[in-house]
Amino acid sequence: MKPATKAMQFLQSLRIPEGPNAGQPVKLAPFQRQFVKGALADDVNVAVLSIGRGGAKTALAAGIGLGALLGEWDRQPKREILVAARTRDQAQIAWRFVAGFCASLPDDIQAQLIFRRSPRLEIEFTGDGGGHVLRAIAADGKSALGSAPTLVLMDERGHWAMDKGNDLEAALLSGLGKRNGRALIISTSAADDTHPFSRWIDDAQPGVYVQEHRPAPGLPVDDRESLMLANPGAVHGIGAGIDWLESQARRAAAQGGSALTAFRLYNRNERISGESRDLLLTVDEWMACEASSLPDRDGPCVIGIDLGGSASMTAAAFYWPETGRLECLGTFPGNPTLADRGAADGVSGRYVEMNERGELSTLGDKTVPVAPWLAEVMRLAEGENIAALVADRYKQAELAEAMDRAGVSCPVIWRGMGWRDGSEDVERFRRAAFDGLVKARPSLLLRSAFADAVCLKDPANNLKLAKARSKGRIDAVAASVLAVAEGARMQARPKRKARMMWA
Repeated sequence: MKPATKAMQFLQSLRIPEGPNAGQPVKLAPFQRQFVKGALADDVNVAVLSIGRGGAKTALAAGIGLGALLGEWDRQPKREILVAARTRDQAQIAWRFVAGFCASLPDDIQAQLIFRRSPRLEIEFTGDGGGHVLRAIAADGKSALGSAPTLVLMDERGHWAMDKGNDLEAALLSGLGKRNGRALIISTSAADDTHPFSRWIDDAQPGVYVQEHRPAPGLPVDDRESLMLANPGAVHGIGAGIDWLESQARRAAAQGGSALTAFRLYNRNERISGESRDLLLTVDEWMACEASSLPDRDGPCVIGIDLGGSASMTAAAFYWPETGRLECLGTFPGNPTLADRGAADGVSGRYVEMNERGELSTLGDKTVPVAPWLAEVMRLAEGENIAALVADRYKQAELAEAMDRAGVSCPVIWRGMGWRDGSEDVERFRRAAFDGLVKARPSLLLRSAFADAVCLKDPANNLKLAKARSKGRIDAVAASVLAVAEGARMQARPKRKARMMWA
């Protein structure tokens, strides 16, 4: 009999230890059966499960951990099962699930179990030769050094601290090789694509089974179908029901802010930062600015320019303040390729997709040649009334030379990106976005940039734009902020009335 079959039979012999269904036999939902089959396949040594909060992730892993402790499908001597979590309290939750499942075991098996709560959370099985231990540990890499586990359970891996979490993961995985062990990595989605948990999902590797229940980005928060995708247990009595999830989604949408971002991260299993106070705009706030049909290109046009270096993107934003229309274009050097850049930046094929959508282009080799790029920008605005180019004064000399070479003659406004100018521009951009004065087509380029764009505060509460992560690309947002802020200043200036002339 295959290990997965033995595991499913064992799991369904247990009884639910807590909750409204406490005391009832465990009944595996289809998504749980799918994960058990994939995780215990012969050619798999690492299994990854990403699912929304309340999907019985920890309970499923605890049941598998108990089966491994008892040797239901692996009879190695002195088996060692490690349950790792972000904190000791989180690890204790998993340990309590295991202890709760033990109550439904036959009396003779229970008599061979020893439960320890101090100094460490452990369950020892003295049967089958003895010396079998299940231990719960917190995310401290040193606590796993020297271990030789047969099974490792990493609970909520997407929310471990980066430094200690990475150390612990490395220590656990290196220990698995000593005894041909397996690892189960379970969590709701991490906040971004660069997190190690996201890389496990996105970067296909031999011997790794991945099961992700994550809806497509950009959907309404109360979309029923995507809620069911992120919470597949809802229709099987596992966790919250779909009606409750819909009501909570509508409440989160009404509250906005951190309540909305937290619901998207934990209940919808989306990759979005749960921290919203420092974001320039949240995902939902920016999506409110997106429109399938844009207003016309009427009135003067303001062009925001953000010049990048060899590794950075160069971006231009076109804004028509009278109608609120916003367009944006990003450009990378041609070497390395967009696919290679995406891999290095931890966004997989996103740059290639942006290029296919016409939002991102390549120009030059190692750097973007500014003069030819500027000529292309002006070509895109051909026939428009260019009111001004707005750019960072840090690149003033470089842009001025490029304008001379490209034969571009129009007013240029130089702005700083520090506390003084940056704070005003950020506040004007936010106000315009909240007032419905910014309208753009759905853009993967801008969505990605806004996800990485945060605001830093000084002691006087002044703001300036910054990256949320070192490899984030916020150039498109920087150009948009410059353009929209200048457009807002233009609209705020009093219009001169024509004076009547007497003949």
